[in-house]
Parts: sequence; structure tokens; C-alpha cells
Amino acid sequence: MTLHKQNLIKIRTPHPISSLKNILSSFAMAAAAPTFHITTPPPFTLAAPRHHFATNLRSLHRLHLRGRLRYTTTCSYKVAIEHEGETTELEVDPDETILEKALDSGMSVPHDCKLGVCMTCPAKLLSGSVDQSEGMLSDDVIERGYSLLCVSYPKSDCHIKIIPEEELLSLQLATADD
Repeated sequence: MTLHKQNLIKIRTPHPISSLKNILSSFAMAAAAPTFHITTPPPFTLAAPRHHFATNLRSLHRLHLRGRLRYTTTCSYKVAIEHEGETTELEVDPDETILEKALDSGMSVPHDCKLGVCMTCPAKLLSGSVDQSEGMLSDDVIERGYSLLCVSYPKSDCHIKIIPEEELLSLQLATADD
């Protein structure tokens, strides 16, 4: 278990999903973080939309693991990022954002808030798919293939081109008027 600066607890556990509720409950009283990020080895990976979920610690003892949760095998996706005339290929896990991996790899990528709000990390998805349900882009902008790297979790191998912030802002503002 690791407690991170941003009130995030990361747990790597060899236990199957059936013991996950007990593991989380045991940390609930001692932890000061509202968000848990869980990684288990294949084939016992918790697969919420982005392979992580947030829960309020006060209600953690009532957590029921059912419904949309399922078993899946964790794998990395190949993400090619075009930026400033160069293409860089990265292996990105489904539970990390493309921006997070790019920065960890030493890429100089425009970014600011890392919350999907400020729109300083825009990209055009040329192929593949990402989950960016935490971002603030409108559905029609997402359908046109635009994304924010700070909230883009790969769902397949991807090819992404970083674009000027103004391109995405003008498109987002134009669709807001519709």
C-alpha cells in the first residue's frame, strides 16, 4: 500500500477480487485518502471503467463489489504520440493517463491542471480509443476524435497527435453555442 501526496492510496494485492472488500475495509479506518487505486495480478484485475474507482471512506464499510465490476487481464497499450514533428511510442497501462506516462517518460507535453478542465493538453485521436469520461469535453467534440491527455486512459493501441490549444478551444466553444 502506498499513500500518495494527492490523497490517493495505491494497493497492489495478490488477492482475488473476493477479498478486495475486506482489504479496503481494513484500510478504511487508518487511511486519510478518499481515493483507492487497486491493481491485482492477471487474471484478477478489478476492471471499472478505467481500472480504478473512487469511494468515500466513510461509506467504505458498505462497499459492495458487484454490477459493473468484472475480471480482466491487465495489459499495456502501445500509444504513439506525435508532438513537435516527432513520434514517440509509449507502453501505457489502462489505469494511467497518457499524459502521466508521457511526462514520466520525459516528454515535454503541454499541460496544467491535470483534471480535464483547463484544456492545455489537447490531442486528436487518429486511431484507437480512450476513456476520458472524467474530462470536460462535450460529447460531440469527443466523437470528432478530440481528447485531453490528462484524462485519457487507453482502451486500445492508439495514435495521438498533440494539437494547439486554440484548435480545441474554438471547437469546444463553437459546440457550446449549438
